[in-house]
Amino acid sequence: MLEHGGRLLRAAREYGIAPSDWLDLSTGISPFAWPVPPIPASAWMRLPEDDDGLIEVARAYYGAPRLLPVAGSQAAIQALPRLRQASRVGVIAPGYNEHAHVWRQAGHAVISLPAQALLARADDFDVIVLIHPNNPGGERFERGALLELHARLVERGGWLIVDEAFMDATPAHSLCPETEREGLIVLRSAGKFFGLAGARAGFVCASAIVLEALRELLGPWTLSGPTRHVLRQALADRAWQDSVCDRLRTGSTRLAELLTKHGLSPTAGCAFFQWWRHDDAPALHRALAARGVLTRRFDAPPSLRFGLPGNDDDFRRLDAALGDVVAGSQP
Repeated sequence: MLEHGGRLLRAAREYGIAPSDWLDLSTGISPFAWPVPPIPASAWMRLPEDDDGLIEVARAYYGAPRLLPVAGSQAAIQALPRLRQASRVGVIAPGYNEHAHVWRQAGHAVISLPAQALLARADDFDVIVLIHPNNPGGERFERGALLELHARLVERGGWLIVDEAFMDATPAHSLCPETEREGLIVLRSAGKFFGLAGARAGFVCASAIVLEALRELLGPWTLSGPTRHVLRQALADRAWQDSVCDRLRTGSTRLAELLTKHGLSPTAGCAFFQWWRHDDAPALHRALAARGVLTRRFDAPPSLRFGLPGNDDDFRRLDAALGDVVAGSQP
């Protein structure tokens, strides 16, 4: 399997620092988690039911005509390549590596390209996979340009897949409302924005034909009863959602300013993280880890992704760690 952020226990063993003593900035998950209330015993004791109201609440939140709950967007990422015959697939790079990985595993011809090169070669592909905003590269795309790209693909039976795992802080840019169109598939994650990564919950917004095929492939009970219970409430809590959007945007700006202060001006970012691309990224990753600060290291290209510190103390700790590392690197 591929490497991902969030490997805190492994880092704790490698560096001899107890898990509770780390500042974990490796995942891009919001540090402002939706406050989960007590879960009733019935949610644990009964099989999940599709007509419990979750679909209606999720459609209202995402603005999607139709959607399917899945066990995290990762479940859909792994399943979608199995719904097509051998295809030519273009995937944005750098990006979430699972996209290219699972299409290759399923026997498709895959090319990974930077966003500009990928879009310039759109006619070479049957399927194009974009991440919007991109993780970690931060690229953003005009809504009209994406719909035009989709129209070109669908003319030859193609798909445009848009992974919107980090879209919740900027919902006006989402393509979910357009997913009645055949061949347009949008993936959403409930883990990033709501801080509920452990629930393993996401949604696929697409046409009825795609969703029915995906449902048959994934089988029943893609989400547990407790997860469905929590999501119904979290997706309906608009006051909390509005307040967290503000906190994410403010926190991301503050993080960018802090990194710049230490000579690490971000290459890109979004409301959930900042990305720094540099040949010194592996060394900085190790130096910060030795001080109990975990970042997400990428090897191609060499770079680090910094998730958001959750409070003033966490920002001060990152500031101090960066100060030590940068000072120690000076001659």
